[in-house]
Parts: sequence; C-alpha cells; structure tokens
Amino acid sequence: MFDTILIANRGEIACRVMETAQAMGVRSVAVYSDADRTARHVEMADVAVHIGGAAPAESYLRGDVIIAAAKETGAQAIHPGYGFLSENPDFVEAVEAAGLTFIGPSAKAIRAMGLKDAAKAVMEEAGVPVVPGYHGDTQNPAFLADQAKEIGYPVLIKAVAGGGGKGMRLVERPEAFGEALNSAQGEAKTAFGNEAVLIEKYIQQPRHIELQVFGDGKRAVHLYERDCSLQRRHQKVIEEAPAPGMTDEVRAAMGAAAVRAAEAIGYKGAGTVEFIVDGSDGLRPDGFWFMEMNTRLQVEHPVTEAITGVDLVEWQLRVAAGEGLPKKQEDLSINGHAFEARLYAEDVPKGFLPATGRLAHLAFPEGTRADTGVRSGDEISPHYDPMIAKITTHGPTRAVALQRLDAALAHTQVAGTVTNLAFLGALSRHRGFASGNVDTGLIARDLDSLVDMDDATPQDIALAVLSAAGLLEVQDTATGFTLWQPLNRQIILRHGEKEITATLRSLSCVAHDIEVDGETIEARCHGGRWMLSGAVAPPVVATGDLITVFAQYGLAFHRVDPLDRDMQAAGHASLIEAPMPGLLKALFAKAGQVVQAGDRLAVLEAMKMEHSLLAPRDGVVAEVLASQGMQVEAGAALIKLADEDEAAA
Repeated sequence: MFDTILIANRGEIACRVMETAQAMGVRSVAVYSDADRTARHVEMADVAVHIGGAAPAESYLRGDVIIAAAKETGAQAIHPGYGFLSENPDFVEAVEAAGLTFIGPSAKAIRAMGLKDAAKAVMEEAGVPVVPGYHGDTQNPAFLADQAKEIGYPVLIKAVAGGGGKGMRLVERPEAFGEALNSAQGEAKTAFGNEAVLIEKYIQQPRHIELQVFGDGKRAVHLYERDCSLQRRHQKVIEEAPAPGMTDEVRAAMGAAAVRAAEAIGYKGAGTVEFIVDGSDGLRPDGFWFMEMNTRLQVEHPVTEAITGVDLVEWQLRVAAGEGLPKKQEDLSINGHAFEARLYAEDVPKGFLPATGRLAHLAFPEGTRADTGVRSGDEISPHYDPMIAKITTHGPTRAVALQRLDAALAHTQVAGTVTNLAFLGALSRHRGFASGNVDTGLIARDLDSLVDMDDATPQDIALAVLSAAGLLEVQDTATGFTLWQPLNRQIILRHGEKEITATLRSLSCVAHDIEVDGETIEARCHGGRWMLSGAVAPPVVATGDLITVFAQYGLAFHRVDPLDRDMQAAGHASLIEAPMPGLLKALFAKAGQVVQAGDRLAVLEAMKMEHSLLAPRDGVVAEVLASQGMQVEAGAALIKLADEDEAAA
C-alpha cells in the first residue's frame, strides 16, 4: 500500500478521498489554486501545495505542475477525483512516465471510452446493446441532417467528447435541426475543444440507469445499479440505488452487459457504464442500450456505498497498489435503499442560474451523510462548479430512505447565497417520484409546480424583524424601555423583490408583538426558546444586514436602513447586467436595434456553462456598454434599452 498519495482535485471529492486515505493510514497531499488557499480540502490534507491561478487552466489542469508536486512531497500515486484531469489519457501516461501510479484505469481504457462514437463500436463488438444512431466521422451539416432523418425524429445531437449535458440538444422536427446542430457544436468546442457530434434516436420515455463496475485489469464485478433519471437539462439532480421497478432478470442482464463492457477494455478501478432504458412498459431485458462509460469515480457513488457497504475509494487504492478485486460478484449484495441530492448555489426562479456568494452559515442534520468541500464563511467561487454538498440518506426501504431525504433537506441550513434546496425538497415530495414513476422528463413536465416556492409567512417575517431589531439574544431585561428605543417602531425588510414594513411593539425583553400585513404575531421567549403565536420559532442566523430564517428551506431577508434606501430607478428594467463574473462570449445587440421581450441579446460563459441574457421587455437598444470577448464582473452593465418614452418619441 502507498504511504502517500496526492489528490489532483478540489472541493468535496478531494475531501472524500482524503477521508478514506487517512482512515487507511495513508498520508494525503492536496493541491490548490489562488482561489482555494483556505479551502476545506487544503485544511484537511497532511501537506498542501500551491499550483497556480484561480482558473482551472492555470492550476487544476496543469498536469506537469501536479506531477512535480507529487514527486516533491514523496507521493507514490495520484488520485484524480472526477472532472479536471480524471479522464485525460495523456495525463495518465505522464504520471506513469514519472514513475508514479495513477489511481484509475489505463490510458488505453480511457481512450477506448473517451469518444462516444468509438466507444459504441467497442461495445457492439463486445455484445453490449447500443442505441440506434450515427457515430461516424463525417460532420457535414447536410449529411448529419440526412442521418437524423434516416434514424427518425426525435433525435439527440450529442458532443462526441461530451458529458454533463454540454453539447447536447434534443431535436423534435427536421426544420429545427440546423440551428440545434450549430448550438451543440459551438458549446462542445468551448467545453471540450472538439466540436464533433453524433446523432442518436431519442427514447420517448427514457430512464437513465447506470451500473457501478470495478475491475482489476483482468476481471470485473458490478456493484448494482443507480437510477439517475431525475435530471434537468441532462444534468443529474437526485440519484438513487437500487433502481425502482428493477427485477432480478433485468438486473442480471444489465449487470452482465456492464461487466462485459469493463472486461472488453481491461478496465482497472472504479467506473460507470451508463444505459438509456425504455421505461414506457416497465423494465425489460431487451429494453436498455449503452450510452457511455465514465472511466472514473462518479459524483453519485455514495448511494452505491450505502447499499453495498463498500468503500469505493478504499477499493481504488487497494487495486492501484497491486491487489486483486476485494470481493467476488457472489459476495456482493444489496442492503436497503439510498438517495443522493445535489445541493447547488443556484437561483431556481431565474432559470437555475448558477450563483456565487459567501456562505454565512452552513449546517447539516445529524445522521445524514453530507459530502462537501465548503464550510461556513467559505466563498462559492465563479471559477468552479457551484456545488455546495451531496446529501445522502439510507433506509431499509425506498419509502423510508426518501422520507429521510425529505427530512434531511428540510433541516439543512444554508445562508449567504441562493440555493436549489427548496427545489430538491419539492422533488422529494413529488407524488410521481415517491411512487417510483420516474423518467428523464419528469422535471421538465412538472417544472412550474416544482419551482413554485411558498412565500414567507407572517411568522417568518416576525422572526426576521426580531433578529433585525437585535432582540433574539437579549440579556438586559431593560431592553425595549430605554429612552432612545421607543416601544413602537417600524422595521423595514427586503425579501426577494418585495419590501416589507412591520411594526414592532416591545412589551419586555421576552415579549414582543409584531404587526405584519394587518396580522399581529405574538413573540414570547420561554426558557430560552422563542414562540411565535404559540408555535416554536425555527432557527435564524444574522450576518450583517442579511437575516436567514430556516423555514421553508431558508428564507433570506435584508434589513433596509430608511436613511440609506436604494430607490431603484423606474427604468431599471432597461439595463441588462452580468448576473455573475464571466466571459462575454457573444454579443448580438446593436445600438438602434428593435428588440422584443425574451430576445437573446448576449451569451455569458461562466461556471462551465453558457447563459443567455434576454431582453427584459420590448424596446430599442440605446447603448451597448461592453464588447464581445470581455471578462466582466457580476453586476457589470452590458446593454441599455432606451426608456419607453424616449423610444416612443
């Protein structure tokens, strides 16, 4: 076994690998960028090495610098985590050329699965069923359009070197093919440096079921399936294991196919074989097809660990160190059910726009597995994926595991940035999902109800008012009765786009009445616990002017100073601003141009994705304040529309 390994990654996966390595007595070396100097994975490591600037190209993608750090610190092996260099065969060869061990598959295996078209050819030869489609080298648009017509609409355009939904477009009719192809190729070129695409038949009621495999270079086993059907824009949201509705017959067929796939390329380490499954008439042994193989540890591996009792990172280290497979297929079994929800910093009502910000507070309920790379006080950086944590629950049955997930989400506390926590909670309570009736279109079909967030109640507002007034931690029994603090006063809060004015009447340091929208909430403190009109008050955290009430998955309020109120101009809707730091990749607006609400005026590239900036209303472009190719900060003014009276004149 190695005595020292370097983890060539950051965030929650770096922390996850370190936990197992250190439990095995293996010393861990972290690498970090300028943006990660004080990150959690740096703090956890035995040794940490600075490797460059904040942008991945200046740090986590610098294979030569990472290898040098490994040699300097005495590491014998490098664990890549996932993302960054984890599936880069050139990096694997460089690691081995330096006399180090790569904790993962061979460069040959990665190359075999790295391009979707080549991978499908290998799978067909190994007897693994593949989706009907075109996987050839010809990329002429007219030729690809003909192939799509021959396959039959609807079809999926997919980046050959893709992943995570990037470079993927669903096309439902021939006349939409050309524009979708251009869009997919452009995104693929940006994300992967390769604009080549393939065309596949789109399964109408698809389910995404993947098999966890593990090999030692000669033999392989599978550790059962995960259902990853709950997706938004082809990105996984909640995963579970095992798959609902799975039968022994179908599991045996899919497991055998996954093992054949792994053994066909001499696979070593942890990997995932992903299948698209026809869920229109239940699961069938002849109703699944190979999509791709991820030649690394997956984000959602905790659910597999929960139902099998296997530590996949421990297996990775043991096999990379020269041991054979720790268990045979017949030694593996399923225990209960598990779910994993991905908690992101993103603004759900604004189209799931990735968000940044400082985490004023972060806490998870006891008894819940929470894989995270951040802590209270940490910054969600615009340079990396905005994942905050993966929340995993386990139970003896699917119903119990899902109930535990719902409770875990309800008691997770995040303050300082917007998140998808309420959206995850809505999914965990979705009737169709609870019944196991899932497919990849569920979120899109029910999106309106899933993002329809409840507004703050008068009780929630009253608690925020008490916090804003500094009355929740009162020690002085005379508070509320000093000459400079009147019995009645107004407190102004902002909640989202809404401004709220409440009247606070202090009766004593432990008794207050708060009037909100004509309703009076009685706040009373008994034995150190606040009650709001007889109900126990939820937790609350205040940082500066930000107050977060942990009800309804976290409600953010900002205290408004009446002497320094930001009276926004009536024409604010005329200004299009950058929602986050990023690269202004495309600019379509020109001065004098007539636009309609919803027209795409620019494309901002940030947090590994492209974001379209749309016209907020009908009007005329008065001024373009930025240029294509600029790196802009959050809030930067990009395009100004003429005031409506000016446009009319």
